[in-house]
Amino acid sequence: MRRFFGAFIPIRVALSGADLVILLLLGALLVLGMALAVQAPAAISGPAVKLAPELLPYYALRSLLRMAMAYILSLLFSLTVGYLAATRRWAGAIILPILDVLQSVPILSFLPVVALSLTAILPEGVAVELASIVLIFTSQVWNLTFSFYQSLITIPGDLREAARIFRLNPWLRFRHLELPHAAIPLIWNSMMSWAGGWFFLMAAETFTVGARDFRLLGLGTYLQMAAEQGDLQALGWGLLALIAVIVGMDQLIWRPLLAWADKFRVEMVESDEAPSSWLYDLWQRAALSEWFLRRVWEPLVERVDVALGRLSEQLAVRPALNPIPPWLVGLPFAALALLGLGYGIVQAYHLLGALPASALPLLGLATLASMARVLSAQIIALAWTVPVGVWIGMNRSLAARLQPIVQVVASIPATALFPVILLFALRLPLGIEIAAVLLMLMGTQWYLLFNVIAGASAIPRDLIFTTEILGLRGLERWRVLILPAIFPYLITGLITASGGAWNATIVAEYVEFAGRAHATLGLGALIAQATGQGDYSMLLAATLTMILTVAAINRLVWRRLYAMAAERFRLE
Repeated sequence: MRRFFGAFIPIRVALSGADLVILLLLGALLVLGMALAVQAPAAISGPAVKLAPELLPYYALRSLLRMAMAYILSLLFSLTVGYLAATRRWAGAIILPILDVLQSVPILSFLPVVALSLTAILPEGVAVELASIVLIFTSQVWNLTFSFYQSLITIPGDLREAARIFRLNPWLRFRHLELPHAAIPLIWNSMMSWAGGWFFLMAAETFTVGARDFRLLGLGTYLQMAAEQGDLQALGWGLLALIAVIVGMDQLIWRPLLAWADKFRVEMVESDEAPSSWLYDLWQRAALSEWFLRRVWEPLVERVDVALGRLSEQLAVRPALNPIPPWLVGLPFAALALLGLGYGIVQAYHLLGALPASALPLLGLATLASMARVLSAQIIALAWTVPVGVWIGMNRSLAARLQPIVQVVASIPATALFPVILLFALRLPLGIEIAAVLLMLMGTQWYLLFNVIAGASAIPRDLIFTTEILGLRGLERWRVLILPAIFPYLITGLITASGGAWNATIVAEYVEFAGRAHATLGLGALIAQATGQGDYSMLLAATLTMILTVAAINRLVWRRLYAMAAERFRLE
């Protein structure tokens, strides 16, 4: 059975000069943002938030629109960047290191810089809304991008050969092969992106820095205020509204999409338990759908195919006909980037030079402490998400029943439940340590679960039947079929879960509860304290330390495993 997955070809993936350049550019961008943040208004008044239940539909609509705008941007980014990284070797050499670094950026440490810098150049209302969308975008985009990239690099070779035989142009190959092959993982990761987005929505809508109140009207603000005031009735109404939104999206969007995408499975036998959706079945039976497909959709798609097919063919031959070297076109942008890099390095040097000597060992110990918590959260998550995810993914009738429940549980912001966790955890020895790991676990375990479910549900039925015929059971079946099949999905989940866990340290290692601050040693605590105190030197040092740590882990561990997944466990 091992022959179903390609032979292992070792690939070296190490830190390079590109990583250093990207880190320097990112640090320069952070410093430039801090320079703009200094010019932000000294005081910003936030909106009046009322806990009246009748306002919840309006709050839910505002939050839903922010999430939808961030998701559309995330999907467009993922399709474009993931495609370039997977199909262009030169682009992959540039994009993958950038993605490694960007997904290691602690979102919540950049939020004050983004919000303050935007208010310095834009009207306050527009700046705060834009900052919230940027934050939600950065919480949704990375697992979508990595999922799409992983799907493209694991397309079976015989399918690629068939596309070449039929002489499909780049657009038709994308529409008929690459996007369908990635459809099921993209849908599951879209659910995860929305679930993760709800987690960061509370931070995006409830952000304050000193006298500057950046709060926005929405479900996140409602839930946070209800938790602060201890209004359990309002908290219950808020969670009920959130659950209603999640269930509505499951019934009206995700379940119909899963039922539609089931036709893209790569398998030789028909599934006995295909995903079902009452809305999708209703649409297929309706005469209106047949008229729409025949008179509107099919002619429109045909025109798009012709237009984009010609464009993709022209772009494919244009480099050979274009007399202007590509490097010359990018020269002005490179010059601007170098100027910004130089200015940022100078400013960062002054900021970091203001740190006391005692800060260096503190940063080292804080890094080790946060790393231990992240590792603990991931081990706990792996212990239960792999067996449960495989159990759900390989039983489609069970998946249909549990899918909305998993979405609801995953989408409830862990920060909304954190006060309840603290009530019990603080009474225990090392209570803040236990609470921190639990919050990190609640914020990251779903990345793993959704990816494992997607991987298990994508296993071809003919391979499952073959293992049954061969009498493979128990651990042997896991070794020969299940683990190799879900391995690429598992690595995608681990990468995004790792980034999510490091981001969660900022809200898990330093919390204010019942009028008291509870903190433990860690990079997240240092970032949270520096943000509250306006200590930009420590904020920059702790943020850069976290970025360097996560980028090094991504390049030395996860990227190697990604390369192995692409070569050894590709379905052939």
